[in-house]
Amino acid sequence: MKILCVGMNYPLHNKELNNPSVTEAPVIFSKPESSIIRDGRPFFIPDFAERFDYETELVIRIGRQGKSISERFAHRYYDAVTVGIDFTARDLQATLRADGLPWDLCKGFDGSAAVGRWVELTELDTPVDNLRFRLEIDGDTVQTGCTKDMTHSIDRIVSFVSNYFTLKQGDIIFTGTPSGIGPVSEDQHLTAFLEDRKVLELNVK
Repeated sequence: MKILCVGMNYPLHNKELNNPSVTEAPVIFSKPESSIIRDGRPFFIPDFAERFDYETELVIRIGRQGKSISERFAHRYYDAVTVGIDFTARDLQATLRADGLPWDLCKGFDGSAAVGRWVELTELDTPVDNLRFRLEIDGDTVQTGCTKDMTHSIDRIVSFVSNYFTLKQGDIIFTGTPSGIGPVSEDQHLTAFLEDRKVLELNVK
């Protein structure tokens, strides 16, 4: 199973991190399978960095194999969505970026990809290009997003990455985070919603 991720896909998030506001093509990175946490398992804060941020994202699941997919047919290749959290070692990321090094250590560590309960596309009342999602910490909303605000749409992302990777059933794609990221700390309770559906809950330890 592949875990592909899109960076810098929401202009306001780029602004809060002083990133370029527009990218001509999606910015892609990956996480290993060992990064996934599911089923409400906790996020254990590692000891190799000082600050770990939540980045709440819409995540899609690939439902059929495809390669070099046309954007107009991309919707045929994913079958479910959920909300995930891309945990990022922010201070380590700053160091890696300053040295021009890859992001694997700050983005792909064990437990860095929380994935919620899948919602089949047939269950949705809202088109995928206008889905709202949010994250609450201890009952307070800390981050909200809507897929209509993406720089690169879901179909564009699927088409783009399929030119480089054969997408296979079960692969997942994190589609980018909106503004509002922030650090997590021990004993917090995180809850993520897709529209009004609670799809993810976990504790920070």
